[in-house]
Order: sequence, then C-alpha cells, then structure tokens
Amino acid sequence: MALLSVGFFQTLFPSCFSRLTSSSQSLNYLSLSKTPVSFFRSKPHAHLISHPPLTDQPSPLSHFPSVSNDAVNDCYHLLDLSALYGDVELIKAVHASIFKLAEDIHLANALIVAYLKLGLAPNAHKVFVGLSCPNVVSYTAIISGFAKSNREREAVQIFCRMRSSGIEPNEFSFVAILTVCIRLLHLELGFQLHAIVIKMGFLDCTFVSNALMGLYGKCGYLDTVLQLFDEMPQRDIASWNTVISSVVKELMYERAFELFREMRRIDGFRIDHFTLSTILVAATEGLAPMVGRGIHAHGIKIGLESNLSVINALIRFYTKCGTMKHVVALFEKMHARDVITWTEMIAAYMEFGFPDLALEVFEKMPERNSISYNAVLAGFCQNGEGSNALAFFCRMVEEGVDLTDFTLTSILNACGLLMEAKISKQIHGFILKVGFGSNACIEAALLDMCTRCGRMADAQKMFCQGPFSESSSIIWTSMICGYARNAQPEEAISLFSQSQLEGAMVVDKVASTAILGVCGTLGFHEMGKQIHCHALKSGFLSDLGVGNAIMTMYSKCNNIDDAIKLFNVMSAHDIVSWNSLISGHLLHRQGDEALSIWYKMEKAGIKPDTVTFVLIISAYKHTKANLVDHCQRLFLSMKAIYHIDPTVEHYTSLVGVLGYWGLLEEAEEMINKMPIQPEASVWRALLDACRIHSNNKIGKQAAKHILATKPQDPSTYILVSNLYSACGRWHCSDMIREEMRAKGFQKHPGRSWIIHENKIHTFYARDKSHPLAKDIYSGLELVIKECLKAGYVPDTSFVRHEVEEYQKKDFLFYHSAKIALTYGLLMNRPGRPIRIVKNILLCGDCHTFLKYVSIVTGREIFLRDASGHHYILNGQCSCKDYW
Repeated sequence: MALLSVGFFQTLFPSCFSRLTSSSQSLNYLSLSKTPVSFFRSKPHAHLISHPPLTDQPSPLSHFPSVSNDAVNDCYHLLDLSALYGDVELIKAVHASIFKLAEDIHLANALIVAYLKLGLAPNAHKVFVGLSCPNVVSYTAIISGFAKSNREREAVQIFCRMRSSGIEPNEFSFVAILTVCIRLLHLELGFQLHAIVIKMGFLDCTFVSNALMGLYGKCGYLDTVLQLFDEMPQRDIASWNTVISSVVKELMYERAFELFREMRRIDGFRIDHFTLSTILVAATEGLAPMVGRGIHAHGIKIGLESNLSVINALIRFYTKCGTMKHVVALFEKMHARDVITWTEMIAAYMEFGFPDLALEVFEKMPERNSISYNAVLAGFCQNGEGSNALAFFCRMVEEGVDLTDFTLTSILNACGLLMEAKISKQIHGFILKVGFGSNACIEAALLDMCTRCGRMADAQKMFCQGPFSESSSIIWTSMICGYARNAQPEEAISLFSQSQLEGAMVVDKVASTAILGVCGTLGFHEMGKQIHCHALKSGFLSDLGVGNAIMTMYSKCNNIDDAIKLFNVMSAHDIVSWNSLISGHLLHRQGDEALSIWYKMEKAGIKPDTVTFVLIISAYKHTKANLVDHCQRLFLSMKAIYHIDPTVEHYTSLVGVLGYWGLLEEAEEMINKMPIQPEASVWRALLDACRIHSNNKIGKQAAKHILATKPQDPSTYILVSNLYSACGRWHCSDMIREEMRAKGFQKHPGRSWIIHENKIHTFYARDKSHPLAKDIYSGLELVIKECLKAGYVPDTSFVRHEVEEYQKKDFLFYHSAKIALTYGLLMNRPGRPIRIVKNILLCGDCHTFLKYVSIVTGREIFLRDASGHHYILNGQCSCKDYW
C-alpha cells in the first residue's frame, strides 16, 4: 500500500494547495498529525426538522472513526478540505488514491458524504454501489443525499434494499427516509415507517418524532402531529417549530399563538429565527396587528431583529397589518438583502397601491428570479392595471423568463381586466402554442378569461369539449362563475345542480365560495343556507374566503342579522371580511351601523383599503343625522393619514353624499376642482341628486357633461343613450346604442325574478313566456286598477321609447318588476311578504307602483335592486325615495 503525503497531492494539484496554504491557519490545518482523530457528535442545529449530524451540516468529515494508518488519516483530512473549499478536483484525486487502498468502510462512508456535500450525488452513488458490504451509515448517507438531490424515489428503493439485506435502520436512517416521504408527500410509506419506528423503539428519539411530525404536518394530519407532540418525552426547538408551522398551515392562528406562549413558558427554549418567522406568518394571515407587533418587540429583545428571514417576514406582516412607512423603515435599516426581500418590497408597494414604485424597486434589484417577475405581473393585475400587466408580460417573454402556471394565469387575469375579446384571443393562441393548454389551472383561467371578455360561446365550447386533464371541479366552478358574471345566474344554478346529479364537481372551498356568490346574486336564501350547512360540516368555515362569501350571501338575501352573527363567530378576519360587513349594512341603508364597524376597525388597527373608503364615504348618505363635515374630514384623511390617493370611485361616493344632503352647488364645485378627470359616474351621482331635489339647472349641466363624455363601458353607453331619450333626441340615442353594439358591448336586459318553491321565475318587460302568463297579466290589470283608484299616477317619463303617449302607458305597466310582483301575489298566501330581485335600478314609476300595491294589498314587499334593499309597507319605503 502506497503511503500518501501532502507533497504527493501538492505535486498533483498545486493550485489547490496555494489556496489552502494562504494563511497560517490553513498551514496548521494541513500539518497531518499521526494522532488519530477522535469521533464525536455535535449538537444538531435547530431547523424545522432536526437532522442528525450524518445528514446535516454540523459534523466535519474528519469526525469519522480513523485507523492508525497514516495514509488513511491523510485521506480523512483531505476529504474534509475538499468539502470545506468545494474542491472537486481534490476529492476526485483522493477518491483515486482510496481506490488503491484496501476497502475501509469508514473511509468509504466519508467519501460518500464528501461527494454529497459537493452536490455530486452520482459520484457518491458509484462509491456506494462499489462497496462489498455497505453498513447502516452507508445506506443512511446515500438515502439522505438522494433526498436532497431530487432523487427521492431511488432513495426509497435503496431503503427497501437495506431492509431486505438484513440491515436494520437506526434513528438517522429513519430521519433520512422520512425526509424523502415529506418531499414526495408519500403518506402511505410514512404510515408504514411510523409502525416500524414504534416496533423498533425509536419513537422516543426526538429527531425521529420531529420527522414524523413534519410528514404529517405537510400532509394535513394535524391531529396526529399534535398527538405525537404531546407524547414526546423530550422536545427540542425543532419540535416546537414543527408543531407551530403545522398549526399555521391549517390556518389555526390562535392555536399557533397559544403554542408560542406555551413554548416560552414551559420549555424555556431560546426562540430562533424560524420560530419568529412562522409565528409572524400567523399574525399576518390572521390579521393580528397587536400580536405581530409584540413578536417584533420580542425579536428585538432577543437580538433577532437583523436576521434576514425575520425581517422578510416582518415586511410581509407590516404590508398586511401596518403602513408603507413601517415597511420602508425596515427595508432601509437592512444591511443585507436577498431576492426575497426585494420581492417582498415589490409586493408591499403593489399591496398599498403604488405600482410605479414597485416597478422602480424591481428595476433596482441586483438579481431577479421568475418569482420577482411574477410579483410585478400579479401586482399590476391586483391594481387593475391590465394594460401594464400585458406590456410587462411581453417583456418577460422577450427576456426569456421562465413562464410558470402562475405567470400564465396572471396574464389571463389581466386580459379579463381589459375585457377586450381581440387581445384575449391572441393570448389564448399564445398559450396553446407554448403547450400549456392542457393544464387544469390554465384551462380554468382560459375559460374564466373568455367569460370576462364576453366570449361566452367560446367558454361554453371549451367546457363542452372535455374531459379535462385533471380534476374537472375547477372547470365546472369556472363555468358557473362565468354564467354568474355574465348576468346568467339561473344558468349558473342549473349547471351547479347538474354537476351534483352527475357527481362531476366536488363542492370544495372554491366551489362553495362561487355558489354562495351566485346565491347572493339571485337572493336564493334557501340554497345559500344549504351551502352554509355543507361548509360547516366540511370544516370550511375556517377559510376566510368561504366565511366572507357566506356573510355576503346573507347580506344580499336581506338577512343582515345572520351576516353579523357569522362575522362575530369567524376565527379570523381580513379586510374583505370587514368590507363585506360594512357593505351589508349599506345594502340595508344602515349608515350609522356601517360607521360603527369603521370605528371598530380603527380601534383594532385594521388597515383599510380603497374599497373600505368607498364604502365608508357612501355610509354618510344613510346616517340619521347630517354628518357631511365628518365625511369630508374622512375624505381628506385618506391621503394625509392612510396614504391612499382618492380615485374616481371615492369622488363619486362623496358627490353622492353631498347631493343626498342637498349640497348640490358644493358638489358641482368639488367636481370642477377635481385633480383627476371626472368620469361619467361622478356626473351621474350629481344628476341623481338633482333629480331627487328637483334642481333642473345643475341637473342640465351634469347631463351636458355626461353627453360630452366618450363612453368607455356599457353602463356609460346606456346612461348617455337614456339621457338622449329623456330629452327627445331619439336619433342620437339610437346612434349611441349602435356604436355600443359595434364595439362588442352588450346591454344586459333588465329583468326581475322571484324564487318560489326553490325555482327561479324570471320576467322581462312585456314578457309572456311564463306558463302562467295569462293569469299574471289578468291579475296585473286588476292590481293596476286598484292602484289607480288609490291615487297612483303613471310617470311616462321613464319610458325610453319613441312612441305615442297612450303607448307609453302600455310599456310602463308591463315593466318586469310589476310582472314579478303580480306573480308573487298570485303564488303566495295572503299576508305572506313578496320578495323580488331586480338586476338593475328600479325605475321611479315601478317604485311608486309598489308603494301603492303595499297599501291596497296590505303586503310587505322586499325588493333588492342595484342600489340595495327596499322594504315597502303601507306606502312607505326604507330608501326614503332616494336610491
């Protein structure tokens, strides 16, 4: 056996040794002592799953048992150096020299581990295969290495081979193979390993229990995680981190906070960066600002405020539960930043509505990855900037960025925002060309885009062309949402019923949210309650999206009490939850109650968004007292305190408030001084107020501005057309409608419906398609006669057709709301309330007619239109004739 010396390797690799001997420390390290190196086990680092020294960083290669032979000792040292300096040439030279020696299993194991540390799994495997009698350390090393090299299935085969060869796994082997199970989410194998662990008595080993908890946590078996944790005789920091992260994964944020407090009280572990990062996720997702700030303070106290992962988590927390000022302060204090930090800053600016600043941060990034690009793309969509999202996507394609499923679903979302059929077809073709069209998520996003761009025929064609590549539930859900979005809620309910009969769709959280939305749109209270029960039995109520959807459904179905009850029992709330509750009160025209919710938000430190301010400003229209001064102060505070720039929607809401309280001149003056171009919606708010207060002078000015506006959306086209009709300019009205059709915009016809015996009965103006049409029209004539006797005077100004005066009454008497009302009177027993839903605003004449019907029939009438709920009884309406 040839003896190896430093000189031998220095001759072969002078460059390596010039690096290694650059300091006296390295020279000392290279002087090879003849004294055997002692074997010891270092304390494992605290990660999510604590790995033993063999499969993690702490143990140097030289800690393997040595023999007295100088050559073998030299090899240990050189293997250690090759791993330390990442020197591939050196390790291959050592390998060649070891090959000349007699087989030494300890030295071979050291070589395997060294190769694995350098990321050379194939080389390690060759060494392993060449062993005549590999031992448990050999098997464990290669299993662990394969687990980290994306060769998990081979690792499973090697573990099975070890068992079949009669070699029993030790605790380190179990950690290695359980790591494989975690990466593969192989629960069945995990169950078998758990049984073997119990049988061999390794369950008391902290490492092994941590790995088992990690597997069950990843697979959603929280009860098993908690049971294992409770039964552990000894816990380390990784045990606590694993159970806390598992609880957070299941959205049980309050339980996570309890465990965090218990961890500090019982075991007294020094909290590490992983603990803080995980518990900050709970505070962020659970919208717990006070808890998050307390964790921040604790991090400062224990000296972790400068840890990179902790600061990244804090940036995310303050993005959700703080202000942009907090986020920027954290970012500027950082000495070191990684790509995650920069990406979090992009997400923060996007979240706070500053897409331009987010793009500036992106341009300054020293390095970028596809996640950074996707953050910008998704942020543009989040801020409703479909055009910028499309331009940025083109840049991504030009720069050769990897296009992920997330990228493509984001650009499809952007096309949906633009609502332009031509662009949507181009992107559709691109996606099919690059071969992503068979992906279930992309298929659903494509279908969703088609429905948003008015391409319902294409969406239906895609839907009927199934089967789809994966679970069809997402496709069914997208199609149901598409029908609802395109004012076809009856088709949505019909498709949902069909899916349940065919067993084609699992009513999961997403599907539940979608159907609840349809039930809310239709006012289908009974079906909404059934979905609520299903969500309760399925454990979906912990999901914020589902809880928010149920709350909104109850609000739209004229059941604000149950909406409030649900809000109070929800385990967590996000800004959508608060906005939904406020919106529910506004639908019921309860301004004071809405403001009460706003005060609670302020007290709890909840960060409002732009939608919150639109709602709260609107609430001042429905207060019992005139609080216009308060409303104006709130409007000014948006920029000064909350750093939110007022948009057209905010100005529209404020004009509505000023107009409601009769401050028409002030409202007009404010519009003229707006820093942004007022859109038709702002003037529409002023026009409505002029109609209520009979101010023709300002009303004419508002109408002129609307007519001078170039329509950009269907609602503005209809508004302009109706204004031309109202002043008798029928030719102009027809031209506007023709232009609207030429641009591909569609007007959803006004209709009203009643739900009777769980069936939706829909009526259009002058509609005679219903099986009971003859009885309905006969009944309507009787009701009209009674109302005329009671003092009802038809207002023909609401007829938007160029016909004779006597014909206008015929048009007026057969509006959809009057037909639906008559059907309700015929089908409901005397004394029962009538519940009607209308998809557009109720016209003034129908509103007057319903009030007279409530007098002559003595019935309660509940009607929901685009403005909210009307409760009509004894000739009085809850809207106070302002809607």
